[in-house]
Amino acid sequence: MDVIKATAAYERWLRGETEVVDRDLRYKHACMDASLFAFFRATFYRWVPLWQATCGELTKAPALLGVGDLHIENFGSWSDSEGRLVWGVNDVDEATTMPYAVDLVRLATSALVARREDHLAIAPDDACAAILEGYVDGLEDGGGAFVLEEEHPGLRAWALAADRAPPKFWAKLVAFRTVRAPPAVQKMLAASLPDRRLTFRTVHRISGLGSLGRPRYVAIASWAGANVAREAKPMLRSAYGWALGRSDGRWRGADLLKTAIRCPDPGIRYVDRWQVRRLAPYCSRIELSSLPKTRDEHRLLHAMGRETANLHLGTRQAKAPVLRHLGRQKDSWLERAARAMLKATKADWKAWRARRRAVS
Repeated sequence: MDVIKATAAYERWLRGETEVVDRDLRYKHACMDASLFAFFRATFYRWVPLWQATCGELTKAPALLGVGDLHIENFGSWSDSEGRLVWGVNDVDEATTMPYAVDLVRLATSALVARREDHLAIAPDDACAAILEGYVDGLEDGGGAFVLEEEHPGLRAWALAADRAPPKFWAKLVAFRTVRAPPAVQKMLAASLPDRRLTFRTVHRISGLGSLGRPRYVAIASWAGANVAREAKPMLRSAYGWALGRSDGRWRGADLLKTAIRCPDPGIRYVDRWQVRRLAPYCSRIELSSLPKTRDEHRLLHAMGRETANLHLGTRQAKAPVLRHLGRQKDSWLERAARAMLKATKADWKAWRARRRAVS
């Protein structure tokens, strides 16, 4: 099945699982045309068969509960129960059981794609080495949350970048079109606000790429003289299982967040098949465009590797098998796998763009 047929099949499956916002799907397709990085982020359902065909013995690596759709823009910040700013993986929509190497190779490939499009300057071998070093360090140390108080000044500067300042954040959010959410979702949103009696406006938020096309309802209200917001989005079974023809019965993201080594985000809760979370200027995904001009990219990618280990350590029995498997790998194995996946993804992107232009 080529990328055109795979995309059509995935979107048919998506329509059977949830309401679909057609204008968002059209926008997603346009983004996929525009850049390789956007195409990469938007097509985890396609990554899976490419991974199976390209990465050989790595597909048999020890399995654990992983992120799946991991990439360098899948990191963000939130406030923990003590009001401290915390950094880590922001989106676990595609979480399920998979070989641990899926997350490492996808994260490394995303770094190579970002370098190709001038979002990063670090050399490919250094990028892959930093991710792998951080991952191994994290596993061996037993993990540790990234609390951006006394430590991690580089991550703190990224999290507090001017692009994430409150005026810009709220201007963008309130500009989304007003919609009427289903009654059950309206009730979830009302219950999540600091006072359920608050009057709020519901907007349709356009965000991300992998989940673009699913509805995102955001309640915006004024409380104690300033804005507050809560978002509800549906949680579906991972595209990893769908792509492999498996009937994975449920979404596993909540399990992953519950077991990971991190300071939890108290602003997230799950109701039925919906995730309801607090949105705020410094409580959201961080884009690469927010990176400070002066930054240590090796340290940044090392931190991403460590945070990947934080989530993988949630599968307690997997640590020893993963370390043994890593010890048997040849030098530069991660770079070779990432380069191979970059090549396969570029070929897919070219095929996607050629077919789209042929029918337009």
